[in-house]
Amino acid sequence: MHILLVDDDKALCALLSEYLQLDGFVIDMLHDGAQALKTIQASTSEWDAIILDVMLPGMNGFDLLKAIRSSSNTPVLMLTARGEDTDTVLGLELGADDYVAKPVSPRVLVARLRALNRRGASEHLHGPIRVGDLELDQQARQIRIAGASVSLTGAEFNLLNLLLSEAGQLVSRERLAAEGLGSPLQAYDRRIETHMAQIRRKLGPLADQSERILTVRGAGYQYVLNR
Repeated sequence: MHILLVDDDKALCALLSEYLQLDGFVIDMLHDGAQALKTIQASTSEWDAIILDVMLPGMNGFDLLKAIRSSSNTPVLMLTARGEDTDTVLGLELGADDYVAKPVSPRVLVARLRALNRRGASEHLHGPIRVGDLELDQQARQIRIAGASVSLTGAEFNLLNLLLSEAGQLVSRERLAAEGLGSPLQAYDRRIETHMAQIRRKLGPLADQSERILTVRGAGYQYVLNR
């Protein structure tokens, strides 16, 4: 995997880069948010994932993430301060695919990156899924509603894919986290709720203005079949 690591902690970058390279990763490093944006916008490189710290000089990680998402669906894994749930929720709302709390374990980081890569690179042999006015093309990783394209992040696409594959049935939060996000739920974990809120906002309601995705409190979510 070719990774772009954006963090102003040069000692941490050196440590993570050394560990990741031993695991076969190719690493590019930047230490300033504004410079990172210029490099990303000017580059013809296609990184397999971007590791992005929240606290950056020049431009903070949230603003950089918004700029990245305006033109790219490259998976983004954010580094957040331990215990800062607001950072995690905001990052997911802005389009991050996953997060890891600092101080970061290199082994955990490798596992999360490989999970992102497996989900993004998986190939499907069957055709698109169609439920009502929504069409999900698994191979092209595209969403259309009534023919109009809808842009989702990688994590959002994976979660919606699971729901559509089980349309009309309950899909548990645990399964959504494990299969859709590549990691199990943790205590007070709000990733699923945050992603679902974004998916609902982007898809909009059904033609009769009812919800496409129902919440079964304490259990999971269900994509509604045509009534």
